[in-house]
Amino acid sequence: ILGFSTPPGRLSMMAFILNALTCALGLLYFIRRGKQCLDFTVTVHFFHLVGCWIYNSRFPSTLTWWLVHIVCTALMAAIGEYLCMRIELREIPLNSAPKSNV
Repeated sequence: ILGFSTPPGRLSMMAFILNALTCALGLLYFIRRGKQCLDFTVTVHFFHLVGCWIYNSRFPSTLTWWLVHIVCTALMAAIGEYLCMRIELREIPLNSAPKSNV
């Protein structure tokens, strides 16, 4: 069903890309570590590959399927790592005032 020539194919590809973007936000909220984003992204896509293999009873062999998933993996890892690194690199506030209220 994935393909550039039909509207349902283009719609499916857009859904995969939007899913990669929302999963990148999931990496930000659940993982919060830039170094681990690629590991979790590849793990999620590997489980998706295994699920598709079991559901269709055959290994995915179409070029468009692989291209879409490679692009989605790269998008999810890159955007998730960028967002996590922005959180990790925030300045640590240093207050010199005493914390006791006497």
